[in-house]
Amino acid sequence: MEFLIKATQLILSLSILVVLHELGHFVPARLFGTRVEKFFLFFDAGFALWKKKIGDTVFGIGWIPFGGYVKISGMIDESMDKDQLSKPPEPWEFRSKPAWQRLIIMVGGVTVNLLLGMLIYIGILWVWGRDYLPLASTTYGVEP
Repeated sequence: MEFLIKATQLILSLSILVVLHELGHFVPARLFGTRVEKFFLFFDAGFALWKKKIGDTVFGIGWIPFGGYVKISGMIDESMDKDQLSKPPEPWEFRSKPAWQRLIIMVGGVTVNLLLGMLIYIGILWVWGRDYLPLASTTYGVEP
């Protein structure tokens, strides 16, 4: 039973981290007027456990628990989507945005991870940061 509790805690905590990371991409994309087609926790190969369309975006939970993704319109893999490249970019597409906006959208997830790590570290120090081993009372690194 303890194993199930620990496994559930692990999946829940990683899910929170994935959602926050993907929000780091989603929020700047929406602020810059880029259309976001999908926002998913876990991958949805074939079907999704849950999904709901709000505005232009489909929010959902996939069934393969390996991260998540945000599908942004106009973010094209040039090696695979040749016919999409031949069309002129629409104003809501990622590829029509200035380079600085594309950079902010792409780096947003990593930035959220960095800020969250700093926030967690500050929280740990805030709660447990007062306890320390006084150096004078230790002998060879062991407190009597």
